[in-house]
Amino acid sequence: MTNSSSEGNQPKLTRRKLLAAGATMSVAGAMPSSWAAAEPAKPKAIVVNTSGGVVNKVMRKAYFAEFEKRYGIRVIDTSPADTAKLRAMVGSGNVEWDVTEISGQDGVLVERLGLLEPLDLSIIDLSRFPEHLKQVKYLFPRTVYSTVLGYRKDQLKNGHPVGWKQFWDVKAFPGRRSLRNHPTDNLEFALLADGVAPDKLYPLDVDRAFRKLDEIKPHINVWWTAGAQPAQLLIDGEVDLASGWSGRFYDLVMKEAPVAIEWSGGAIKQSDFAIPKGAKNAYWGQKFLAVMAEAERQAIYTNELGYPGLNLDQVKFVEPKVVPHLITSPDNLAKQFFLDSVWWADNGSAAIERWNKWMLKG
Repeated sequence: MTNSSSEGNQPKLTRRKLLAAGATMSVAGAMPSSWAAAEPAKPKAIVVNTSGGVVNKVMRKAYFAEFEKRYGIRVIDTSPADTAKLRAMVGSGNVEWDVTEISGQDGVLVERLGLLEPLDLSIIDLSRFPEHLKQVKYLFPRTVYSTVLGYRKDQLKNGHPVGWKQFWDVKAFPGRRSLRNHPTDNLEFALLADGVAPDKLYPLDVDRAFRKLDEIKPHINVWWTAGAQPAQLLIDGEVDLASGWSGRFYDLVMKEAPVAIEWSGGAIKQSDFAIPKGAKNAYWGQKFLAVMAEAERQAIYTNELGYPGLNLDQVKFVEPKVVPHLITSPDNLAKQFFLDSVWWADNGSAAIERWNKWMLKG
């Protein structure tokens, strides 16, 4: 698959598109002829690969249990989502997964490499999804997630940083800080801190970003490496300010922990699910994605984790107390930017190599 064709295949979510489609909260694909003739026999189980942890627990409640009840097919969940392993499995012809999670720039990459089966939109109903997502070819648009700033309210009684420029201002906003040990998000945050407008971020000025990162590096107490870590650091009182995935902080907010979310400068990405090329139970994988597309099932997931599904009807089932804390709530959405997954697919390897060398410096 050529680079140009893959970029055309993957619709790009923007703030404008989500505001237009989701603030008030089918086109059928061609059915493979082998499926049209007769429904394949039911397997005893399908294998669904996800990012793991609390996500798998909530997915079982929202999706796995419903699929098992409806079709009598057990869902075996594995983790973590691993693009390198997906590539190896497809290359060897020994594909263990029937469905897999794919996040951010990895979606661009796996499309380019031809690692996915096409979606069957006669099975997966996208009629109530935003218009620009109704004709996706390979990536089922499950949710959006964001890297945001979480902070301890009880430790920052005189005010917290609003945006990354203020996060960098350690004199005006003292406190123990944590950022992810990875260039994704951090390059963008550094440029925002240096005064670059969100709509002027790309292509990223990597040299400028690292110069700005040099300023904050001595003030980072913990470089986190796992998704659960920032929330735990805040709860344990090890840091006062931390970047992290919004859903992790959402859980603390809903439990009335002394933690709050600052949405300004949040980096939004799309999380997709897909069927690996050569999957043994591809038809039943399509059926599983059809369950994931249902508004009521998505609302269960959203209520639990705060990551919104993209079926526009899910708002009918989401608890009112959840809505103000969603990435896609208009007030929150307007403060954030969309990470450019194509830029990261093209430049991510070089950025990671440079980041690792930078981390080794004193």
